[in-house]
Amino acid sequence: MTQSDNRPNTTPPQPQRVQPIGSESFNLPNCITISRLFLSVILFWLIWYDGYWITAAVLFVVAAATDALDGYLARRYGQVTTLGRILDPFADKIIVCGTFVFLLDRKVSPSQEILESGVNAWMVVIVIAREMFVTSLRGFLEKHGLDFSANWIGKAKMMLQCIAITGSLLSLSPSVQRVAGENFNLWRDGFLWAMVIVTVYSGVAYVIRAMQLLRQNANE
Repeated sequence: MTQSDNRPNTTPPQPQRVQPIGSESFNLPNCITISRLFLSVILFWLIWYDGYWITAAVLFVVAAATDALDGYLARRYGQVTTLGRILDPFADKIIVCGTFVFLLDRKVSPSQEILESGVNAWMVVIVIAREMFVTSLRGFLEKHGLDFSANWIGKAKMMLQCIAITGSLLSLSPSVQRVAGENFNLWRDGFLWAMVIVTVYSGVAYVIRAMQLLRQNANE
């Protein structure tokens, strides 16, 4: 055995290989991601044409659930692709931001009462501005080789956004309002406010994290 054989292996671990865009990119995880885009189109149609609020809420929950499923399958079976890394966040932004836009100041009058979504313009502006800013920031940092993947606060933000959207959709259904009672709108508004607060907080947290990463990278 030579002396070189006794030397410890100091080679750093290789990052997870991302496959280029090609025919192999159309795997199961990416097909699930693409299906989320088609589901969003159907969802927007259901919101645009009043009367399908429960169906729209169920469809949104199913579409949101595919976000966790495609990511899990891609990591579990080593099918992370460039196409997937582009499409997955794009599909998330389309379905969340798009649904908020369609629910903006939405009101229905099935009888003498007026049902409202509870979504105001300033809420939508905050959500879209945060998503655009963090997406741009992530692209800049990852272009320079810095890991800026989502953390727990980003996942909590996504969860609250999904709950708030589901509540807003259901609050436009007369049958849900009759069964749930007056307190349902209070819960909906509470989740909408919590969503806005966490959305702003997560944006600030990501800015602080980005500054720390850039500072560490400059000192190396």
